[in-house]
Amino acid sequence: MTHTETTPETTPEASPKKTTAPSPLLAPARLGAHRLANHLVMAPLTRNRAEHDGTATPLMAEYYAQRATAGLIIAEASTPHAEGQTYPNITALHTDRHTEGWRQVVKAVDAAGGGPMFLQLQHGGRVGHPDTSGYVPMAPSAVPLPETIHTPTGRQQAVVPREMDLADIRRTVAGFAAAARRAVDAGFAGVEVHSANGYLLHQFLAGNTNRRTDAYGGSVENRIRFTTEVLDAVADAIGPERTGLRISPGNTVNGIAETDTELLYPALIEANAGKDLAYLHLVFADPDQPLYARLRAAWPGTLIANPALPAELPADGGRAAGERLLAEGADLVALGRAFLANPDLVARIRTGAPLNPVRDKYLMYTGGPTGYTDYPALTAATAGSRSQG
Repeated sequence: MTHTETTPETTPEASPKKTTAPSPLLAPARLGAHRLANHLVMAPLTRNRAEHDGTATPLMAEYYAQRATAGLIIAEASTPHAEGQTYPNITALHTDRHTEGWRQVVKAVDAAGGGPMFLQLQHGGRVGHPDTSGYVPMAPSAVPLPETIHTPTGRQQAVVPREMDLADIRRTVAGFAAAARRAVDAGFAGVEVHSANGYLLHQFLAGNTNRRTDAYGGSVENRIRFTTEVLDAVADAIGPERTGLRISPGNTVNGIAETDTELLYPALIEANAGKDLAYLHLVFADPDQPLYARLRAAWPGTLIANPALPAELPADGGRAAGERLLAEGADLVALGRAFLANPDLVARIRTGAPLNPVRDKYLMYTGGPTGYTDYPALTAATAGSRSQG
């Protein structure tokens, strides 16, 4: 697989007196056989707007359709198993109703003129609670999340997870493959296997959450086995060209503590680099870190880089960091909070218009349109005045 192709930026539709220099982020791009309108990827963002059973809602369809100008949308984490649910009102994909809910989202984005969509598949592992899912969470080892977790009745102390046996592992791998088939049936171009941010696959990777002594624990080779098996099962089910992988090397969220990051991720990439997967999605990508260069060199296909941005989003939403990542070998750039607060982020970058600020801790658990579909877009007049010299 070759890297994403880049074509020269065309002259914007606005006046040639436009004061903002064209951004390489806006140049057309490719992802495998897909032509993308630009190099911008809307990163997956969990917003807790699904129905209680995990079905995507009409409000979610509106939200994604508002952001259809992204070159690629990676829709938010959906659990392939009921026992893998993390928080209340997150999406799932293990029933026919779930499939139909997501189908309506994909149709809405397509009707809005959007490009391809991938769907992130995420199993929470120990990041879950019986009051949310109805199940005791399961994980590679019986090591609880060292913090409280959001549940339908508020934040509660996490419970000790059940250590997965081999039958659990086989069933979970098969569930990822089944969910991937459902995603394609719903109209998604592919899926992203979530092996990042402290959820189940990341728990298998990290030594502090994986204390197993069997073929899935101990050595780096053993700890990458589960992620690799999930990728293989998904690729067998829907094709490698529809299968992406997300990783977050060194990320400590959800109680993760890696002690061998510099060994772990090169080994994971080497084990999967020759499989012609759709892409590698690198979270908190920092070109100043040697590991970024190592992973870029080791991965022969498309690299989606999510820039390492501060807690307070820069005024440009990550544009400068994204442009630097393109210059440092990334093929596409994923932005999350900037797309959340700016449904017309592409137009704002094109015209140089200021960005909306992200509101009140992203309003994840409030439900409804506030902080979700009510972020204002530019008016035609505003966009026009910004594009004039």
